[in-house]
Amino acid sequence: MSNTDWEAHYQRNETPWDKGEPSPGLVDWLARHPAVPCGDVLVPGCGLGHDVRAWAAAGFTATGLDIAPSAVKRAKSAGFFERVDFRLGDFLVDEPFAKFDYIFEHTCFCAIQPARRTDYVRAVLRWLRPGGHYLAVNYFIPDSDGPPFGVNREEIWVRFSPHFRLIEEWTPRSYPNRTNLERMFWWQR
Repeated sequence: MSNTDWEAHYQRNETPWDKGEPSPGLVDWLARHPAVPCGDVLVPGCGLGHDVRAWAAAGFTATGLDIAPSAVKRAKSAGFFERVDFRLGDFLVDEPFAKFDYIFEHTCFCAIQPARRTDYVRAVLRWLRPGGHYLAVNYFIPDSDGPPFGVNREEIWVRFSPHFRLIEEWTPRSYPNRTNLERMFWWQR
């Protein structure tokens, strides 16, 4: 998904982005929306699968996709809920093996090279069913030498609003080192 060697990071256990638990924003969203219809969820850049298991625990069928073989292997070995699958793949270039009702990402967009962000939007459109929901936690930082790479609300709006209807946006509860640096967007295709 970028020039970063994600596999090498997992092999060396150098994964500072992994907090050992699902995204607090996702946990809160699932708790606040128990009546949303359960469906199939794709989590690109799933890492060790914490968010995937949170979706499954809430009743969804959840698939985690990651570019790093070691991440997928470790996610599979961490324990399963029913309705959980982990797959090796590149969200940006692979042809979808299925269409999904939901795509959820927690700071995957900011992890890719900025030059690939148009590819990212195209990928969301390829993998998401018409009428499906794209739920994203974006990390608003100014850094240009990432990953993570800087992103702001204006860029998110310019890239996604032509293709999706914004249902809601808010500042989610975050990990302590990201408080007030994340913004959550709930879009519908």
